[in-house]
Amino acid sequence: MHATHQFFLTKRSLYLLVLDAPHLYARPGNPYLAPDGTEWHDNAVRFAALARVAAAIGRGLLPAYTPDVVHAHDWQTGLAPAFLHYGGRPRPGTVMTVHNLAFQGQFPASLLATIGLPPHAFAVDGVEYYGQIGYLKAGLALADRITTVSPNYAAEIRTPEFGMGLDGLLQQRAGVLSGILNGIDLEVWDPATDPYLAANYGAGRLSGRSANKDALQRKLGLAPRPDALVLGVVSRLTWQKGIDLLLEALPAIVGAGAQLALLGSGDRKLEAAFVAATGAHPGSIGVEIGYDEALAHLIQAGADALLVPSRFEPCGLTQLCALRYGAVPVVARVGGLADTVVDTNAMALAADAGTGVLFAPPTREMLIAALGRTAALWREPATWRRIQARGMATDVGWTRPARQYADLFREVVREQARAHPA
Repeated sequence: MHATHQFFLTKRSLYLLVLDAPHLYARPGNPYLAPDGTEWHDNAVRFAALARVAAAIGRGLLPAYTPDVVHAHDWQTGLAPAFLHYGGRPRPGTVMTVHNLAFQGQFPASLLATIGLPPHAFAVDGVEYYGQIGYLKAGLALADRITTVSPNYAAEIRTPEFGMGLDGLLQQRAGVLSGILNGIDLEVWDPATDPYLAANYGAGRLSGRSANKDALQRKLGLAPRPDALVLGVVSRLTWQKGIDLLLEALPAIVGAGAQLALLGSGDRKLEAAFVAATGAHPGSIGVEIGYDEALAHLIQAGADALLVPSRFEPCGLTQLCALRYGAVPVVARVGGLADTVVDTNAMALAADAGTGVLFAPPTREMLIAALGRTAALWREPATWRRIQARGMATDVGWTRPARQYADLFREVVREQARAHPA
């Protein structure tokens, strides 16, 4: 395999090591899929190469940079801990982070030699997974530590309901599994300076949201009604995200006089159904299929509430942006949504607490009930402003998670030193 390694110094002094392998990566589409939406036929080799180079760097391929820890993310780099494990000592510590257990990377066993793993790696306690090579399974089985992107999801994936067939392994490795919340970039997502907004604002001057609400309504063809409860959605349009439940709830949303502003893409049938709904309910439902960065920001700034009715959600970022922007999140009580949004129930109201509305289980009926609670809170402006203010005061940045990762890395290094003293 021809590859070169280059260093780039960013404005924040972070080095990027770039694998230059045009025969694997210089092609249209995105890093995972061809332009027609199908997976590249050679994804097994493409991502094995990425993991193999990461492992080589971990072992000192670049003398000026020998890391203490190699941190792999999702199935695309799941083989990095395997290459390090089967390469013998000395090696750096390894951490495997799962962002979404539903995507696992499973490929034919016949590729074992092609990707550079020894025959004995194909075992139950190695990379073998139901007769195939499991890239994510390999990382989960062989990394020194496992993390996922929220504490609640770390607990959920050890159960059959959320474990996607890997719950037994994750239960077995529960002692090295932990959850660390994701964060968002507080400079990119800042309503006080956001260049995509019709008007900037902050927690102390929420009046600017009205201009964004008006701009959002006009952008998506919604009736310019300041008295309408605008519900925003920025999401992949998939079963996982519960978007079919939202589709089923549209009659109740429109019947209550609310409006829906949706941005996303995904399942073609769901896309078509929401586009059809704009014609059936003009002025009440506005839909943009695809992704538009400016519109994503405007929805957060102009919607009164942000809906995330996911059936499972490792962490979620859109609700973190909503908290930052004063769009009250209405979310299913799963995964990282349950970790990041505090339900504004009766007791929370009495204690002047709560940053959103949570519901469970994720069904049409419970979503509609949650929307009813949301509308009732919205009809009390003083209460609604307090909910917004608490959400906007929530720490949704990377400072705390970064400290947790740094502590984890130090612990891995200490464990490596104890287990394999020089």
